[in-house]
Amino acid sequence: MRKIISLIHLSLDGLTSGPNDELDWITYDRELEQYAHSMHDLTDAVIWGRKTYEGMAGYWLTVPGNPDSTEPEREHARWLDNATKIVVSRTLDRIDWNGLDNTVLIKDNLAETINTIKQQPGKDIWFLGSPNLAQTFMQLDLIDEYRININPTILGVGKPLFANIDRQIPLRLLESNTLKSGVVTLRYEPVRA
Repeated sequence: MRKIISLIHLSLDGLTSGPNDELDWITYDRELEQYAHSMHDLTDAVIWGRKTYEGMAGYWLTVPGNPDSTEPEREHARWLDNATKIVVSRTLDRIDWNGLDNTVLIKDNLAETINTIKQQPGKDIWFLGSPNLAQTFMQLDLIDEYRININPTILGVGKPLFANIDRQIPLRLLESNTLKSGVVTLRYEPVRA
Protein backbone atom coordinates (compact mmCIF):
# COMPACT_ATOMS: atom_id res chain seq x y z
CA MET A 1 0.00 0.00 0.00
CA ARG A 2 1.18 3.50 -0.83
CA LYS A 3 2.10 5.81 2.03
CA ILE A 4 1.32 9.47 2.44
CA ILE A 5 4.51 11.30 3.41
CA SER A 6 4.01 14.81 4.75
CA LEU A 7 6.95 17.18 4.36
CA ILE A 8 6.70 20.57 6.00
CA HIS A 9 8.97 23.34 7.22
CA LEU A 10 8.40 24.59 10.76
CA SER A 11 9.86 27.31 12.92
CA LEU A 12 11.25 26.21 16.27
CA ASP A 13 7.97 27.30 17.86
CA GLY A 14 5.91 25.05 15.56
CA LEU A 15 4.64 27.60 13.04
CA THR A 16 4.25 26.86 9.33
CA SER A 17 4.22 30.49 8.20
CA GLY A 18 4.05 34.02 9.46
CA PRO A 19 0.65 35.63 10.12
CA ASN A 20 0.34 36.69 6.45
CA ASP A 21 1.59 33.36 5.03
CA GLU A 22 5.22 34.57 4.95
CA LEU A 23 7.74 31.82 4.20
CA ASP A 24 10.86 34.00 3.91
CA TRP A 25 12.19 32.68 7.25
CA ILE A 26 12.75 29.14 5.88
CA THR A 27 16.46 28.35 5.72
CA TYR A 28 16.24 26.90 2.21
CA ASP A 29 19.68 26.23 0.78
CA ARG A 30 21.17 23.66 -1.60
CA GLU A 31 21.44 21.00 1.15
CA LEU A 32 17.79 21.35 2.18
CA GLU A 33 16.76 21.47 -1.48
CA GLN A 34 18.56 18.16 -2.09
CA TYR A 35 16.85 16.65 0.96
CA ALA A 36 13.41 17.80 -0.23
CA HIS A 37 14.07 16.65 -3.79
CA SER A 38 15.03 13.18 -2.52
CA MET A 39 11.25 12.74 -2.40
CA HIS A 40 11.27 12.55 -6.23
CA ASP A 41 12.57 8.98 -6.11
CA LEU A 42 10.03 7.89 -3.48
CA THR A 43 6.85 9.50 -4.78
CA ASP A 44 4.84 9.92 -7.98
CA ALA A 45 1.95 12.02 -6.66
CA VAL A 46 1.49 15.15 -4.57
CA ILE A 47 -1.38 16.31 -2.34
CA TRP A 48 -2.18 19.99 -1.89
CA GLY A 49 -5.00 22.08 -0.52
CA ARG A 50 -6.48 24.78 -2.74
CA LYS A 51 -4.25 27.66 -1.61
CA THR A 52 -1.07 25.62 -1.93
CA TYR A 53 -2.14 24.31 -5.34
CA GLU A 54 -2.79 27.84 -6.59
CA GLY A 55 0.59 29.01 -5.27
CA MET A 56 2.42 26.03 -6.73
CA ALA A 57 0.76 26.37 -10.14
CA GLY A 58 1.46 30.10 -10.16
CA TYR A 59 5.17 29.48 -9.65
CA TRP A 60 6.19 26.05 -10.96
CA LEU A 61 4.42 26.37 -14.29
CA THR A 62 6.65 29.40 -15.03
CA VAL A 63 9.94 27.65 -14.21
CA PRO A 64 10.57 25.84 -17.54
CA GLY A 65 10.31 29.07 -19.55
CA ASN A 66 12.28 31.21 -17.11
CA PRO A 67 15.95 31.52 -18.17
CA ASP A 68 16.90 32.31 -14.54
CA SER A 69 15.56 28.97 -13.25
CA THR A 70 18.18 26.68 -11.77
CA GLU A 71 18.59 23.08 -12.87
CA PRO A 72 17.18 21.79 -9.53
CA GLU A 73 14.12 24.02 -10.07
CA ARG A 74 13.69 22.65 -13.59
CA GLU A 75 14.08 19.10 -12.24
CA HIS A 76 11.34 19.72 -9.67
CA ALA A 77 9.11 21.32 -12.32
CA ARG A 78 9.54 18.21 -14.50
CA TRP A 79 8.71 15.97 -11.53
CA LEU A 80 5.56 18.02 -10.88
CA ASP A 81 4.50 17.80 -14.52
CA ASN A 82 4.75 14.00 -14.40
CA ALA A 83 3.32 13.54 -10.90
CA THR A 84 -0.36 13.11 -10.21
CA LYS A 85 -1.63 16.30 -8.59
CA ILE A 86 -4.28 15.58 -5.93
CA VAL A 87 -6.02 18.77 -4.80
CA VAL A 88 -8.49 18.88 -1.93
CA SER A 89 -10.94 21.76 -2.27
CA ARG A 90 -14.63 22.36 -1.77
CA THR A 91 -14.52 25.57 -3.82
CA LEU A 92 -12.66 24.63 -7.00
CA ASP A 93 -14.64 23.14 -9.85
CA ARG A 94 -11.62 21.90 -11.77
CA ILE A 95 -7.86 21.87 -11.67
CA ASP A 96 -5.54 22.10 -14.63
CA TRP A 97 -1.80 21.62 -14.84
CA ASN A 98 -0.45 22.30 -18.33
CA GLY A 99 -3.54 20.67 -19.80
CA LEU A 100 -2.39 17.31 -18.43
CA ASP A 101 -4.99 14.89 -17.16
CA ASN A 102 -2.89 13.62 -14.26
CA THR A 103 -4.93 15.61 -11.75
CA VAL A 104 -7.49 14.57 -9.15
CA LEU A 105 -9.89 16.97 -7.42
CA ILE A 106 -11.35 15.80 -4.11
CA LYS A 107 -14.38 17.78 -2.95
CA ASP A 108 -15.86 15.41 -0.35
CA ASN A 109 -15.51 11.89 1.11
CA LEU A 110 -11.89 12.74 1.89
CA ALA A 111 -10.87 9.72 3.98
CA GLU A 112 -12.59 7.23 1.69
CA THR A 113 -11.11 8.77 -1.46
CA ILE A 114 -7.58 9.02 -0.04
CA ASN A 115 -7.69 5.44 1.22
CA THR A 116 -8.80 4.30 -2.25
CA ILE A 117 -5.90 6.21 -3.84
CA LYS A 118 -3.48 4.63 -1.34
CA GLN A 119 -4.63 1.19 -2.55
CA GLN A 120 -3.82 1.99 -6.19
CA PRO A 121 -0.49 0.97 -7.70
CA GLY A 122 2.29 3.52 -7.65
CA LYS A 123 4.94 5.07 -5.49
CA ASP A 124 4.24 6.88 -2.24
CA ILE A 125 2.37 10.20 -2.18
CA TRP A 126 3.99 13.49 -1.13
CA PHE A 127 1.77 15.70 1.03
CA LEU A 128 3.33 19.12 0.62
CA GLY A 129 2.50 22.24 2.60
CA SER A 130 -1.21 22.94 3.18
CA PRO A 131 -1.10 23.17 7.00
CA ASN A 132 -4.89 23.41 7.47
CA LEU A 133 -5.40 20.33 5.32
CA ALA A 134 -2.56 18.61 7.20
CA GLN A 135 -4.53 19.08 10.42
CA THR A 136 -7.52 17.36 8.82
CA PHE A 137 -5.31 14.52 7.57
CA MET A 138 -3.85 14.14 11.10
CA GLN A 139 -7.36 13.99 12.60
CA LEU A 140 -8.34 11.30 10.06
CA ASP A 141 -5.06 9.36 10.59
CA LEU A 142 -4.17 9.58 6.89
CA ILE A 143 -0.48 10.55 7.24
CA ASP A 144 1.90 7.59 7.27
CA GLU A 145 5.16 9.49 7.67
CA TYR A 146 5.96 12.96 8.95
CA ARG A 147 9.03 14.75 7.60
CA ILE A 148 9.40 17.91 9.62
CA ASN A 149 12.18 20.39 8.94
CA ILE A 150 12.74 22.51 12.05
CA ASN A 151 14.25 25.87 11.10
CA PRO A 152 16.46 27.78 13.56
CA THR A 153 13.93 30.60 13.84
CA ILE A 154 11.30 31.57 16.38
CA LEU A 155 8.46 33.40 14.66
CA GLY A 156 6.35 34.24 17.70
CA VAL A 157 3.22 34.74 15.63
CA GLY A 158 1.94 32.82 12.65
CA LYS A 159 0.06 29.70 11.71
CA PRO A 160 0.66 26.63 13.88
CA LEU A 161 0.80 23.15 12.39
CA PHE A 162 -0.48 21.30 15.42
CA ALA A 163 -3.71 23.20 16.02
CA ASN A 164 -7.21 21.76 15.96
CA ILE A 165 -5.94 18.27 16.83
CA ASP A 166 -8.19 16.67 19.43
CA ARG A 167 -6.41 13.34 19.89
CA GLN A 168 -2.96 12.08 20.74
CA ILE A 169 -0.85 10.91 17.84
CA PRO A 170 2.04 8.81 19.15
CA LEU A 171 5.03 8.87 16.81
CA ARG A 172 8.19 6.78 16.38
CA LEU A 173 11.37 8.60 15.37
CA LEU A 174 12.82 7.08 12.18
CA GLU A 175 15.65 9.52 11.53
CA SER A 176 17.04 12.89 12.52
CA ASN A 177 19.78 14.93 10.93
CA THR A 178 21.21 18.39 11.45
CA LEU A 179 22.08 20.29 8.29
CA LYS A 180 24.90 22.85 8.05
CA SER A 181 22.31 25.66 8.11
CA GLY A 182 21.04 24.53 11.51
CA VAL A 183 17.84 23.03 10.09
CA VAL A 184 17.00 19.76 11.83
CA THR A 185 15.28 17.21 9.62
CA LEU A 186 13.04 14.77 11.48
CA ARG A 187 11.25 11.68 10.16
CA TYR A 188 8.49 10.08 12.22
CA GLU A 189 5.87 7.43 11.63
CA PRO A 190 2.66 7.08 13.59
CA VAL A 191 2.54 4.26 16.13
CA ARG A 192 -0.64 2.44 15.19
CA ALA A 193 -2.18 -0.35 17.26
